[in-house]
Amino acid sequence: MNYNFPTGSSLYKEFLIEREEILKLKWIESEKKGKDIGFEAALLNWVRNHRAEWKKHRDAYIFIDKDRI
Repeated sequence: MNYNFPTGSSLYKEFLIEREEILKLKWIESEKKGKDIGFEAALLNWVRNHRAEWKKHRDAYIFIDKDRI
């Protein structure tokens, strides 16, 4: 078994996917404000306003995708 922890773990892969969403939000909000809002502000915004709904849709998508295997 060629397992490269942590970069080979599913948990790490999920972290990277969620991080990409936070970075997208950071870019959008920075564009709106005309300045870089920073990662911490984007992270807080993401957790407070978007994560729960994103996670619900992501989990549903993963569940459906696994059924196709």
